[in-house]
Amino acid sequence: MRRLENKVAIVTGGARGIGEGIVRRFVAEGARVVIADVLDDAGRALAAELGDVAAYEHLDVTSRADWDRVIAAAEARFGRIDSLVNNAGIIVFKGLDDLSEAEMRRIIDVNLMGVMIGTQAVIPAIERAGGGSIINMSSADGISGANALTAYCASKFGVRGFTKAAALELGPRGIRVNSIHPGGIYTPLANPTGVPRADYDRNFRIYPAQRAGDPADIGAAAAYLASDDAAYCIGTELSVDGGLNAGHYYMGMPGAPVLD
Repeated sequence: MRRLENKVAIVTGGARGIGEGIVRRFVAEGARVVIADVLDDAGRALAAELGDVAAYEHLDVTSRADWDRVIAAAEARFGRIDSLVNNAGIIVFKGLDDLSEAEMRRIIDVNLMGVMIGTQAVIPAIERAGGGSIINMSSADGISGANALTAYCASKFGVRGFTKAAALELGPRGIRVNSIHPGGIYTPLANPTGVPRADYDRNFRIYPAQRAGDPADIGAAAAYLASDDAAYCIGTELSVDGGLNAGHYYMGMPGAPVLD
């Protein structure tokens, strides 16, 4: 049996990349999905490809008015909302000295405030459905720091902490809140210059997995957390990072990868 049969989900940032991987897996598992994004053409095209089980809605995650409209549209179209995947996010690769105040605020607004606003907005709808799941997309960089990503790390550490606190508050109300922590996923967002996959994977030779991950890997993790199989997961941090945060290698010692 498909694990998400008869469930309805909203996936933010669902038009491409990790979000698209989540949307496709949810549909394959039997869910009906509202694809929410600012990439209107890509979002509409994906919804059209998937058919009646998917719908597209424009969503600026920093706008409560947008959230209220999308939630109402989801309930009108599919009758209920069982899950929200707060996946929308932005990333800026810059040294701390070069980040503008506007860039830092934008990263925090989208990556953290968007999650907080969306979680707050969807609570009544999920309660009307009898309970469900909220999945917040943090990052491997929400567990450990990374150079050139100071503001991004701050936002993703924030998502991690918010998830824990929300899980405590909403668990007794029948809403499970968990976070996913991807690391090194091959997407347009993480690879804005379009480096070929084989070359991109070389950047991840210091991971135990020896390669970058795929959006489908995150889709599988999200489908698990949205399903009844994860009924006892509340405040869980699910790392899907190829071993990035498992530890570090002493290069040249036994067990370390050989880099050429």
